[in-house]
Amino acid sequence: MRSTNSAKWLLLIHQLPAKPDYLRVKVRRRLHQLGAVALKNSVYVLPATPPGRAGLGELARDVLRTGGECVVCEAQIVEGLADGAIEDLLRAARESEYAAVAQAARRLAADVRGTRVRDDARRRRVAQALERVRARFDQVVARDAFGARGRETAAGLLSLVEDRLHGVEDPGAKRGAHVEPPRGATWVTRSGVMVDRIASAWLIRRFVDPAARFKFVSGRGYRPAPGELRFDMAGAEFTHRDARCTFEVLVESLRLRDSALKPIAEIVHDLDLEDGKYERPEAAGVGRMIVGLAIARQGDEARLAQGATLFDHLYESFRRHDR
Repeated sequence: MRSTNSAKWLLLIHQLPAKPDYLRVKVRRRLHQLGAVALKNSVYVLPATPPGRAGLGELARDVLRTGGECVVCEAQIVEGLADGAIEDLLRAARESEYAAVAQAARRLAADVRGTRVRDDARRRRVAQALERVRARFDQVVARDAFGARGRETAAGLLSLVEDRLHGVEDPGAKRGAHVEPPRGATWVTRSGVMVDRIASAWLIRRFVDPAARFKFVSGRGYRPAPGELRFDMAGAEFTHRDARCTFEVLVESLRLRDSALKPIAEIVHDLDLEDGKYERPEAAGVGRMIVGLAIARQGDEARLAQGATLFDHLYESFRRHDR
């Protein structure tokens, strides 16, 4: 007999009573929250994980308490349906959820595009909506066991909404044109760094100021101390300008002529602005790795350190290609 310790799947098989009416809705909602998909009527499947086992067990007890019938079992598929087919079902369900998150994020990004972000009431409403959509995204990530497509797109759009809420398209009086920064400066940016801030910090430390220190703040309304330089935030010396991301602005403003930086700037642009301007084929892979750093919930310093390694390798690949 095969040991149940090798079971790959959890199955929930249930039969609900006619009453109460709300039970069917409750069960369906809870199965959705757990990420289960239907194999057939009243038979649902999840990967065999401790959280899945606990969730299905709790749901089964609720069904039994209301007079229904319910069984949760660990299973190996022997005939009739391949493991890969079940993985595809689960992956497709998560892809649909990522698409819904991306659609909601696009609407929010449009709502705070350009000067409308300065409307405080609108910004508060969008910020509240963003938190709800981000919570939905986190829930999908938690139940995405098989790497569904769409995660990077949804994450990028959520980051774009956050950027606009924090005024990255609203530069300060100094517009970053041909500025020569001091050595060993403190560079200030928003906490929760993502692709543009990670790439910009790498660019600063690698090509501009090896002794640079980085400071992470909440964003809008921050008053810099004397000698601090801000990037990718409201009122910053270096931030989005003329439909270009902060990385692009830094390359131009600091007169960095290294040809290997051009494709990196295009990749960062595509990931940060989500406008598909350059359609760099490398963007998807870089985006997946950056989102991986964010999902790991590491601190900003750790994200910069690991992101620097990523961009070091990316730079070397383009530099060697140009030789």
